[in-house]
Order: sequence, then C-alpha cells, then structure tokens
Amino acid sequence: MGKALKKNLLFSNISLTYKMTTKNKHMILGVVLGNNFGDNPATWRMPNVDPNSFTSIDATVKQVQTAERGGMDFVFLPDRLFMHGNLAFSPPMFNIDPIITLSAVAQATERIGLIGTASTSFTEPYLLARQLKALDIISHGRAGWNAVPSYEPEAFANFGKVLPPREKKYERLHEVIHVVQALWGSWGYEAGQPNQSGMFANPAHIQPVNLQGKHVGARGPLPVPPSEQVQPVIMMPVSSGYGIQAAGMYANLVIGMPSHIEQNRAIRHTVREAAVQAGRDPEEIKFIVFAPFTGFTAEQVADHLQELFEAEAADGFVMNFDDFHTEIEEFVHYVIPILRKRGLFSSGYNGKTLRDHLGVPPQYGVDPRVATSSTGATS
Repeated sequence: MGKALKKNLLFSNISLTYKMTTKNKHMILGVVLGNNFGDNPATWRMPNVDPNSFTSIDATVKQVQTAERGGMDFVFLPDRLFMHGNLAFSPPMFNIDPIITLSAVAQATERIGLIGTASTSFTEPYLLARQLKALDIISHGRAGWNAVPSYEPEAFANFGKVLPPREKKYERLHEVIHVVQALWGSWGYEAGQPNQSGMFANPAHIQPVNLQGKHVGARGPLPVPPSEQVQPVIMMPVSSGYGIQAAGMYANLVIGMPSHIEQNRAIRHTVREAAVQAGRDPEEIKFIVFAPFTGFTAEQVADHLQELFEAEAADGFVMNFDDFHTEIEEFVHYVIPILRKRGLFSSGYNGKTLRDHLGVPPQYGVDPRVATSSTGATS
C-alpha cells in the first residue's frame, strides 16, 4: 500500500466497543440465489418452471420474499464476470449484475439482508463505495458486500487484462477495501441533519479522504450520509494465506464450503484467530458454510444444521437449493419451524438491519484497530 494511502487514512470516532456474547444463541440462515432456476443445471427443464425467467426480476423478488417470510437473515447473489456455463444445455449461472438486482429487490422487501458480490479487481473504489452505499440507503441498512478478487483469466480478459500474480490481486484488494471504507465514512455524523433555518449539512465534517496507493486511490468525499446500519456489512470467502488474513482484517461474515465437523471447526478457529491478529474481537466475525437441502427430509436437514452449530463448526448456514421455485418454500415451511421449536433459530426479525440480523457491531469508515501497514498476507 502506498505511503500516501497509509498516511492519510481517516478513522471514524464511532465507538467500536460493542460487546457481544461468546456465541450467537441462534444460528444465522441465508440463501444463495443465481439464475432464478436453481443450483441444478437441469432445473430450467422442469414442467413448473418458465424457461425464460432467468432474467426475470419478478422471479427473483418472489424467491427473496419467500425467504423473508421464513425470517431468513439474508439472500446472497454471487457473481462471475464472464460467460459461465454451456448454453446448449443450461442457462448462465450468473447473468444480471448483483448490486443492480438487489436494488430492485430492496423495494419489494422489508427486513431480509441483501448481499451481493463485487470484484475488487476491476471496479474503482469510488464507484464501488457509491454503489454499495446507495444499496444500503435504498434498503434502509440491509446491504452487504461480498468482497473478492477475481481469479479467472476469462474475467480479466473481459477487462482487457491478463491474470496477475496472486499477491498483486491481494495488494489491490487491501487498497480497494481501505479506500471504500474511508469513503463510506467521509460524510461524518457531525455534519448533522438538514436545518431549514440554517445549514443543510456542516461541510467541515464532509471532507476529502485524499488516498492514493500503488493500485487505486480516491479524493472523495462521498456525497452520501450514513445509512441506518452505518455502512454495509462485508462478507469474504474462506481461502488460504492471503485471503484468510484479509478476512480477519475486514470481514463481518466469512463463508466456506461444507465439510466434516472437525475441519469446519478448524476453519472457524483459523478465521477467528486471523481477526485477533488484526486487532479485532473474534466474536465480531461470523463463520457460515454452504449447506445442501435436496435429497434429505426436513428432520435430517435440521439435524445436520443443529449438529454443526452446536459443535461450533459454524455460526450459520447459506442454503443451496436445486430448485428455487419449490425448495425455498419447502425449507421455510418445514425446516425452519423445526429449528425454531428446538430454539436454534429466531422466531422473527429482532432488528431492521443486516448487522442486527448477524449480531455484528457498527463501524463507520476504516476500523482503527486494523493495522494499516499491511499490504497483503503471506501464503
């Protein structure tokens, strides 16, 4: 990270002394969506499915509304920045931009969190900060950012670039997240509320960030005030080396692939240790794993989730469904009541924002506890 970027980072004075229990009483539950059909590439052929619905925002809204009716904490839209899939046999797995899609979904939902993927490899941080803060404002504090570096040569080719070394991708990721968070905090709370007999906002507390690193920079400020959850939640995937350290520094939510209990518990421990190394409280970072639904009874699904949760192998789960049209409804109707009866899942939304749902603390701007001298992890 460039000297100017390290020197000029602005830290918010918002309190970060939010104390939490050692373990969430209730598991976190989310759902991953994609092309409006399901994870099974043949779902579009099912008789109950409209094969033209893969670009239908109405279909997406209906799926998210079903998840919200069950009290699920968030919906997650992954992304890849190239044509993914064999069109002769199945639709693209990722098609419409996640942030734009979630902006539309926000208008048709009230409580469920909205997490979308946006790569740190191509988009400039000012635009990222503006788009994600806009989603957070539109949704009244329900936005989350799955912050990832792209890794596919096809994606880099779509931006006229070649795949860089892994360490360079993470150098850029660190800079992008620092600049984005600084921009999120550039409209200070002290700017106040509009006063029709005085100032609209106090410009002394809406200042440029003037950050410049090796890869990215921004002047700022961002012309957007704090959201109802202050700023968006950051989610990151589990990976090794560079990715684990980055998650420990920035993530509120870390997502991993399903595995056996001991391995999941070890990964959760590693993620929490990475947070400690970054100067953060490990209770502020939640580890969730993808979980299958198809092929099991409701009791079996509930048993599986309970086993991992009570073994502290996961703080929650992102449900995978082969058929979004039927299986989200089945999960909400059959599995969630079992989890609630067992005291494992909340009986309803206890707050309005995504941070409320996840049990993670507020943050405005860059976290002052995180060392700003790091340019990336070592593998």
